Amino acid sequence: MVDLFIWLLSFFILVALLVILVFQLICLADLEFDYINPYDSSSRINKVVLPEFILQGFLCLLYLLTGHWVMSLICAPYLYYNVRLYTRKQHLVDVTEIFNLLHWEKKQRIFKLVYVVMLIFFAVFWMIYTALEDDN
Repeated sequence: MVDLFIWLLSFFILVALLVILVFQLICLADLEFDYINPYDSSSRINKVVLPEFILQGFLCLLYLLTGHWVMSLICAPYLYYNVRLYTRKQHLVDVTEIFNLLHWEKKQRIFKLVYVVMLIFFAVFWMIYTALEDDN
């Protein structure tokens, strides 16, 4: 029963990550189509970058501490990439360079979005498997 609650918590964290990434993509698309200015777009994105990193780190730590080794290993490359961005101070969007890096920023967020969707599918699979296993 505890595993089921862990998978539910994992699912809600992944949905929160999904929402954060979609928000960032919407901000970049609005900037691309000139609906908002670069300062507003970069400030909105920069406000949610650190919470995204913290949520993802917490999720990987949750998998590691609860003994879900496969999911922890699947989350590790995404965590490594975020830590690498943070240590190189490349995690924030620069207002002056946002138009030059717009396509790169969008590709980066789309890749993260696909990765999180894959993690959601795995989490839902394991949540259903755990629920059916507890039923027996």
